[in-house]
Amino acid sequence: MSNEKHAVIIGAGLSGLATALTLKQKGWQVTLYEQAKEHKGIGAGIVLAANAMKALDKLGVGQEVRELGATVRSARIRDWKGNLLVELPVAEQAERYGADSYLIHRADLQQALLAKISTHELVLGKQFVSFSQEEERVHVAFADGSRTHGTILIGADGIHSRVRKSLFGEELMRYSGYTAIRGIATYQDPRYPLESGGGFEAWGKGIRFGFSHIGNNRIHWFAAINAPEGEQDGPMGRKRETLCRLEGWYEPVRAVIEATEDAAILRHDIYDRTPLRRWSEGRVTLVGDAAHPMLPNLGQGAGQGMEDALVLARCLADNDTDSAHALRMYEEIRKKRANAIVKGSRLMGTVTQWENPLAIAARHFLLKTIPARIQSRRLDWIVGHEV
Repeated sequence: MSNEKHAVIIGAGLSGLATALTLKQKGWQVTLYEQAKEHKGIGAGIVLAANAMKALDKLGVGQEVRELGATVRSARIRDWKGNLLVELPVAEQAERYGADSYLIHRADLQQALLAKISTHELVLGKQFVSFSQEEERVHVAFADGSRTHGTILIGADGIHSRVRKSLFGEELMRYSGYTAIRGIATYQDPRYPLESGGGFEAWGKGIRFGFSHIGNNRIHWFAAINAPEGEQDGPMGRKRETLCRLEGWYEPVRAVIEATEDAAILRHDIYDRTPLRRWSEGRVTLVGDAAHPMLPNLGQGAGQGMEDALVLARCLADNDTDSAHALRMYEEIRKKRANAIVKGSRLMGTVTQWENPLAIAARHFLLKTIPARIQSRRLDWIVGHEV
C-alpha cells in the first residue's frame, strides 16, 4: 500500500471511527486496527448533546442517529425523594443551539458509524505494541509480529491508550471516588412517556441516579455511588446490592432496576487522567479518550472525540504537505477546550457526589433558586459549540 496520505488509526471505538470518516472525506486512505477479535456492540446509553449532533451531521450519520435514538425533550433534576430541584429549558436550548440533544445506545451509534467503513479498512485482532518514525512515514508494530506503516499514526485507543503510553510514558489514572452501575431495561412509566423524551436525574447523599429513554422502548439508567476504588460486588449480588443502596428512593428508580436482567447490569469504577501538555510527537497524535479521558458528568466524552476528528481532518487538509505541522495545529486548536471540559466534568462530579448534609442542602437551595435559564446558559460554551 502506498503511504501517500495513509492514516493508521489504532482503536475502532467511537473516536477512531469518527476520525476515519472525516479523513476519508478529505481524501485520505485509512486503516483502523482494533485489538478486539470481533466488533460487537457493548456499553450502555450515551448522551449526544447539540455539539455532538452537529458533528455527526458533518460525519454523514446524523439522520441515522436521530432515527435510532431518542430526543431529549425534558431534563429534570430531583432530590432522592423525587422533589423537583430544577427543570432545564430544553426546547429553548435546542432552539438556541440549532439542534436537539439525543440519547442512544452506544452500540447503535457505533453501528451507524461502522456502516460507513469498508471491510478492508478495519482489521480486527491487532494489538498495538510500538511505533518508530522516519521523516516521511510512521512504522507500527503489533503483538502478533506483523507491521504496517502510514503517513500518520492516530491513537484512538481510549483511556488505556497504548499509543499515549508509547508517546509519553506510564501515568496513573485518577479515580473519581465513585463507581457507576448501569443497565438498560425495556420499561414503561406513564409519567415518563417516550413522546415527551421523559427522563430525570435524582441526587442523594453520595449517590446520583439517572433515568432516560434511548429509543426502541428502552430505558438507560445509571447509579453513581461513592465507593472505595476496586470494591467488589457484595454477597447479595450487584442488582440486590444496588436496590438496597437505593431503598426508599423516588420511583421509578428501583422499579427500572428490578426490570433489568441481572446479567445486563454493568459496573465500572470511573476514572480520568491529568490533562496532557501536548498530544502529538512528529507524525503521531491522539484523539478522544486517548488524548483527554474525562468523567461522564457533562455528557461530552463522545462529542469531544468527534470534535477532535473534525478539527484533525481540517488541519490535515489545510496543511496538505506537512502532516507533522498539521498535527501540532490540531492540538493547539483542541487542547484548551477539551482540557477545560475535563476539569469541568471533575467539578460537576464533586458537587453531585457530595455527602456532607450542609453542602447538599446548599446545593439544592441554589438549584431551586437560581433561574433554570441562567443555569442552562453556563453550558452554552460546551453544548453550543460547532466545529
